[in-house]
Amino acid sequence: MRIFRNLEEAGGHFGPCALTIGNFDGCHIGHQSIFRQVKAAASENGWKAAVLTFDPHPAKIVAPARAPKLLSTVGQRTRWMAGCGIEEVMILPFNSEVAALDPSAFVSNILSGALRARAVMVGDNFRFGHNQAGDVALLAALGERFGFQSKSMHALRLRGTVVSSSEIRRRLACGDVSGAARMLGRFYFLEGVVIRGHGIGAKQTVPTLNLDTAAEVLPGNGVYVTRTFDLEAERMWPSITNIGHRPTFGGDALAIETFLLSRLDSDPPVRLRVEFTHRLRDERKFDNAALLRLQILKDVERARAWHRRWDDIIKGYSPSRGYESRRNNDSFRR
Repeated sequence: MRIFRNLEEAGGHFGPCALTIGNFDGCHIGHQSIFRQVKAAASENGWKAAVLTFDPHPAKIVAPARAPKLLSTVGQRTRWMAGCGIEEVMILPFNSEVAALDPSAFVSNILSGALRARAVMVGDNFRFGHNQAGDVALLAALGERFGFQSKSMHALRLRGTVVSSSEIRRRLACGDVSGAARMLGRFYFLEGVVIRGHGIGAKQTVPTLNLDTAAEVLPGNGVYVTRTFDLEAERMWPSITNIGHRPTFGGDALAIETFLLSRLDSDPPVRLRVEFTHRLRDERKFDNAALLRLQILKDVERARAWHRRWDDIIKGYSPSRGYESRRNNDSFRR
């Protein structure tokens, strides 16, 4: 994959392409479906499969108070796009100048001009240009004027619910990591470094690894079945993770504490990825550390049972199962 970070860099090198446009936060199964259709159109016509995305998120410029917390970094998104067959990505710096472009200027200067789009494929709720003045009907009209085809696609549905980044954020916030995983087509994860905790677990309950992460979206407070990966070595452990404030010990700062269910036979990891597979229970305050430790041991047994059914869990979260899509228009709108 080739990544471009400004229009000048793209000049003469980007496209001709089949292009989709959006933020694609999380690169969920709806986004993946669009990427596959872009790839198919590009392959059929001898174009490149391409994405136009933005950094920062446009809302951070035009409506900072309403800007969403993001599920993923730009680097993560480009890697997932590459996995779906995308060959080129324009990460356009979104600033006041880009925000001020009217729909016609956005199409002529960026889509048709710098990116040499020959087909543009977007969701049917796509808006573009200053004050979001453009919609899919205007995109089609401008496409005829500037020499590209356009296609709008209905949103993907999972068990009757539209798949969207905002719905995934909602599910994570209430602890529904299983539902979020089905929409993502992968387990939601946090990455970060291991930091020193307060030492309470090692002395009074069970020893844990404490994660410091820059992630903007955290699953809701509670205890989860997880998988923990060492980002600097090929090691993985079944685990359980608590997100919360350690109420039994009067804690106030948020902590992300992971207990490994298999032995740590070598040096402890420095950088971790923790994947959230299933929610066990809410975080609770116990009368003393002994009662908390007893509950943790019960959690461990439930987590071990869940990990033993790992193959069934993987099949259940396959993005090719368990969701329905409204019919898309199979032809480009000319």
